Amino acid sequence: MQIPAVPKDVDWREFFIEQLIRLMGVSAIAFVLLIFLFLVREGVPALLEVPLSNLLGQRWYPTFEIYGLVPLILGSLLVTVGAIAISLPLGLATAIFIGEIAPEWVREILKPAIEIIAGIPSVVIGFIGIQIVSPLVREFSGAPTGLTALTGVLLLSYMALPTIISIAEDALDAVPDSYRHAAYALSATKWQTIWRVVLPAARPGIITAVMLGVGRAIGETMTVMMVAGNAARMPLGFDAFLRPVRTMTATIAAEMGEVARGSTHYHVLFVVGLALFVLTFVINLAAALTIFREKRGGGGRFLA
Repeated sequence: MQIPAVPKDVDWREFFIEQLIRLMGVSAIAFVLLIFLFLVREGVPALLEVPLSNLLGQRWYPTFEIYGLVPLILGSLLVTVGAIAISLPLGLATAIFIGEIAPEWVREILKPAIEIIAGIPSVVIGFIGIQIVSPLVREFSGAPTGLTALTGVLLLSYMALPTIISIAEDALDAVPDSYRHAAYALSATKWQTIWRVVLPAARPGIITAVMLGVGRAIGETMTVMMVAGNAARMPLGFDAFLRPVRTMTATIAAEMGEVARGSTHYHVLFVVGLALFVLTFVINLAAALTIFREKRGGGGRFLA
């Protein structure tokens, strides 16, 4: 009995699609590697010209050839951690309300509204921060200026919310209904089902949402540059949030257009970009390892 041959056009179509997918996957890795190599190529001259003690210093005065990166790194971490500390509980609570509690008609209103918020340009949010949020921060905190790290934290938390809400809600929606029905069959309440069953099952997706929110916050440039004060100072002490700070992204955006190409200052800015790249890579790597462990562990313990 002769087996019918598969049409050649189907084979070529499948082959083309497979190769295209493979090419896109390899290209994504290649682009990231090329960006890293470009930053290294442009930043290495600064590492050869500027002493390491200078780069690890606590002062950033390029005019006097003082290139301390520590205040820039700490400034970025300060506003990012502060923004995630606010946006994570609010975003997760909103995602739970939309995915598990809200009726269908409310969900159909809230989801498009959140997508609209995500589409607001960062310069518009920065303008609102200067005109509205900054005066309120100055009035209620007693700070000499409203252009502080706290203002940047509030606006960045607002900008990270749509990402966290959308990804976390999708993760909750992906949990099979059989998990919920099994919990209800064991006499669990709705809140017990959400807290002990749905959230543990959706934990990898929630971690992804948090990491994307961190990336949104740490990579933001225009808003932070407009409202955080742009003072390259060490953000230490209990009043660090009530003082101006400067982030790595704002430093690159503010100074790259004014430096002479090939100068030491020019190459140091690429070192700043390289430090930001490495920091982001470490955060994403930690998130990927956490998600991998969660999946190997079965997604958490239910009804523990």
